[in-house]
Amino acid sequence: MVRILIMDINDNAPEFVHTPYGVQVLENSPLDSPIVRVLARDVDAGNFGSVSYGLFQASDEIRQTFSINEVTGEIQLKKKLDFEKNKSYHVEIEATDGGGLSGKGTVVIEVVDVNDNPPELIISSLTSSIPENAPETVVSIFRIRDRDSGENGKTICSIPDNLPFVLKPTLKNFYTLVTGRPLDRETRAEYNITITVTDLGTPRLKTQQSITVQVSNVNDNAPTFTQTSYTLFVRENNSPALHIGSVSATDRDSGTNAQVTYLLLPPQDPHLPLASLVSINADNGHLFACRSLDYEALQEFEFRVGATDRGSPALSSEALVRVLVLGANDNSPFVLHPLQNGSAPCTELVPRPAEPGYLVTKVVAVDGDSGQNAWLSYQLLKATEPGLFGVWAHNGEVRTARLLSERDAAKHRLVVLVKDNGEPLRSATATLHVLLVDGFSQLYLPLPEAAPAQARADSLTIYLVVALASVSSLFLLSVLLFVAVRLCRGSRAASVVGRCSVPEGPFPGHQVGVSGTETLSQSYQYEVCLTGDSGTGFSLYITLQIWTVFTKIIFKCLIIIVCSLM
Repeated sequence: MVRILIMDINDNAPEFVHTPYGVQVLENSPLDSPIVRVLARDVDAGNFGSVSYGLFQASDEIRQTFSINEVTGEIQLKKKLDFEKNKSYHVEIEATDGGGLSGKGTVVIEVVDVNDNPPELIISSLTSSIPENAPETVVSIFRIRDRDSGENGKTICSIPDNLPFVLKPTLKNFYTLVTGRPLDRETRAEYNITITVTDLGTPRLKTQQSITVQVSNVNDNAPTFTQTSYTLFVRENNSPALHIGSVSATDRDSGTNAQVTYLLLPPQDPHLPLASLVSINADNGHLFACRSLDYEALQEFEFRVGATDRGSPALSSEALVRVLVLGANDNSPFVLHPLQNGSAPCTELVPRPAEPGYLVTKVVAVDGDSGQNAWLSYQLLKATEPGLFGVWAHNGEVRTARLLSERDAAKHRLVVLVKDNGEPLRSATATLHVLLVDGFSQLYLPLPEAAPAQARADSLTIYLVVALASVSSLFLLSVLLFVAVRLCRGSRAASVVGRCSVPEGPFPGHQVGVSGTETLSQSYQYEVCLTGDSGTGFSLYITLQIWTVFTKIIFKCLIIIVCSLM
C-alpha cells in the first residue's frame, strides 16, 4: 500500500459569501453598535485558509465613521451618523488569507432618516412698529426649513387664533405675517406673536419664536369730556379771579395727539359778554370768574367749552357749562309806601269810632334779593301809645288793636321795622304819622308842630303879594306916562295919523315862583305902531325892554330878601 499525501499550496483566494452587502442603519444609532458582519471563505487548508478582514482603500471619513473586526469581520459604528450629511456609505472590505491572497467585497450602508431635526424659522424682515388703522400691513417675512426628509421634513406653521394677524404662505416655504384687520392702539398697544412650526415626523418636533409688535399712534380720537354738561355754582359778590370750577377732557391717543388745550367758544347769545364774565386756563380747564357777579343783574348764564388736541389734523369736542349765580343777602328791604325820602310825611287819618282791626294803612316794601333772603316780615318797633296799633307780620298792614277813646292822643307816630329772612339779617324802618279825627267830614287840621311853619309861609306869601302889586303898579304908571308924553308931542304935528293897537287881551299877569332855587319869570307882549315919526316905535320898544330888565332885577332882589328872612 502506497499512501500519498497531497501538500496544499495557497492557490485559492478568500471569497465573500455575499457581495455586496446591503444594510440600513438608523442615523441615531449609538456608537460602537454593530452594523453588519461580513464573511469570506478560503478553500485552502491550514494557514492558507485562515482569513483576516480589513478596510480597503477607505477614505478618512469612512475610517472615522466605521471600524471592522479583523477576525470576525464585524463592522461597528465609530461616529454618529447624520442623514442630512450622508445618506449612504460604500465601504470596500478586503479579506486576506495566511498566504497573502485576498478577496474584496463591498458593504453598502444606507443611513435611515429619523425625526431628529426640529424645524427652523429664519426671519428675513421684521417691522417692530406698525401704525394703527392700517389693514394688510406686512409685519414680518420669514422662511421655514426642516432638514429631515419625507414626512419628517414636512411642516405646519401657525399663530394664535385670537390675534388680528394672518399668515400667508408664499413660494419655497416663505411666509408673510400681515395684519388681518385695522389695529386700535387705544385698545391694545403691543402684541407678542408666537409663531409655531411643527413637522409631521414621529415624534413630532416643533419650533416656536416670539416677535413683539408695537402699535404706533394715529390721531384718530377726539378729546372726550368727562361730562357732556357741567353745572357750576358761584355766590354773588364773589371776588374777581375766583376759581369757580373745572372742566376735564381726556384723549385716548398718546404723545402730542393726547395733549389737550381748552378754550371758550363764542356764545350763542351775542349779547352775553362772556369774555368779561369767565376765563379758562388753556392747560388744565380751570374756570375763573373775571369780575364780581350780581344775582339781581344776572342769575345764570351758559356757554360752551372746547377741547382740542395737538395732533395733525387736530380733533376737538365741546361741552356745555351752565353757571348758576347764588343769591346773597346783600340788599336791605326798601319801603315803597309810605315814602321815606325826607319829604313831608304823609298823615293817615283814623276815625275815632273805628272798630278794632280797622285798616289804617299798609306798609309796602320790596327786597332785591331772592328766595328766603327776600322773605319780609313786619313788626311795630316804636309807637307813641303802645297797644293802640298793631302790624301784621306777613303783609305789613297796620290796624287798630282796640277801640279808640277820647283819652287817646290825637296824633301818633309809628315806626315799623321791615326785616328779611337772610343771613345776615337786613332791615329797614318806615315811619308813619297817624291822626285821630272825629270823622272824615271835618276839615283836616294840621298837626300842631306844623302850625308855626304854616303861619310863616302865609306871612311870606303876603310879602310877595305886596311886592308884586307895588312893582306892577309902578310899571303901569310909567307906561301910561310915557304914552301920554308921546301923544302930546304927536298933536303938534300938522297931520297926525296914528294907530295904536293895544294887546289883544289884558296885560299878562306876573308869574312868580318862589322856592329855594326858582327865579321869577315874566312875559309881556306889546304891539305898538306909531306913525309920523320913524323912530317912535323903536324907542318905545327899547324903553319897554329896559323896564322889563329893571322889573326882573327888582323881583330877584325881593326873592333874596324873602329867602334871607326865612
